[in-house]
Amino acid sequence: MAGIRLAPEESSDLIQHQHLQLLQQQQQQQLHGGREVGSDDERSVAADSWSIKSEYGSTLDDDQRHADAAEALSSAANFRAASDYSSDKDDSDTEATMSMLGLQSYWDAAYADELANFREHGHTGEIWFGADVMDVVVSWTKSLCIEISQGHLPNHVDETKPEPVGQDDKYLSNWSVLDIGTGNGLLLQELAKQGYSDLTGTDYSEGAIDLAQSLADRDGFSSIKFLVDDILETKLERQFQLVIDKGTLDAIGLHPDGTVKRIMYWDSVAKLVASGGLLVITSCNNTKDELVQEAENFNLRWIEMAEDPNTPKDQKTSRDPPFQYLNHVRTYPTFVFGGSVGSRVATVAFLRS
Repeated sequence: MAGIRLAPEESSDLIQHQHLQLLQQQQQQQLHGGREVGSDDERSVAADSWSIKSEYGSTLDDDQRHADAAEALSSAANFRAASDYSSDKDDSDTEATMSMLGLQSYWDAAYADELANFREHGHTGEIWFGADVMDVVVSWTKSLCIEISQGHLPNHVDETKPEPVGQDDKYLSNWSVLDIGTGNGLLLQELAKQGYSDLTGTDYSEGAIDLAQSLADRDGFSSIKFLVDDILETKLERQFQLVIDKGTLDAIGLHPDGTVKRIMYWDSVAKLVASGGLLVITSCNNTKDELVQEAENFNLRWIEMAEDPNTPKDQKTSRDPPFQYLNHVRTYPTFVFGGSVGSRVATVAFLRS
């Protein structure tokens, strides 16, 4: 995308499409250890491997991934070569098999282009996962917060249920909100429209924060706070009642050190979510069950550290597991594969103890 300036009607859809193509291509590479899938037998095994893992999953069948990856190669001229993106890893073989989406340098370049497009055309940039998913996340999270404010812990939230006009603000204005990996900040703008007022967005890309602040000022949401901050090494000292992640954990998982960085992610969000607050994660690279299992694994590590006599006193934690699965979105469009029903996106809410 270096040197390319797209017209407003073209840029957002193309950037979003290319980002998703890269993500899907990388998922296929990770599945097969970086090798190319060529024979019919290999494709058959790949399809079996990508069968849907849970009732409300988030994985695509391999035939679709194969087609998307091929299409991504045809549009590769629109991207810098992988060698143009720096990393803190020197192992070129590892870099070659990991997605650029896991590298900060990729996002710095992407948001530099989006910021230039905004300044030249007034364009807002991409909406990660699309506007429909963002609308679902906003309405579903709003309903969940209202239910909790009313003293309920629902097993199911109907995100289409209308709320009485004028009743939302008294609940939502008391919720402090943090959007990690905020990008262009449009998710926070939508939350502000619903009645949330204490809103903060962070991103490790300075270009993303510049874009988000510019859009918020233009659109009349200058009260939203935007900060440059890396969730893995956060400098934030306050806690929030609602922490939202839409795609950030996905990108972290695609870093060459993704396994370690995902552990760092959970350590950070556990410190940022206030007691009794919510963590809402939206992912296209993990099923609902996988996200729940990852939270459970973190809970076990947390308890082990609390019970370990060798843990320094200043690192001691409560013996209570920090995150409890609360709910997940059930209304995303689904498809059937191998007799199972799944969705390409999963949104899961966890309650902080």
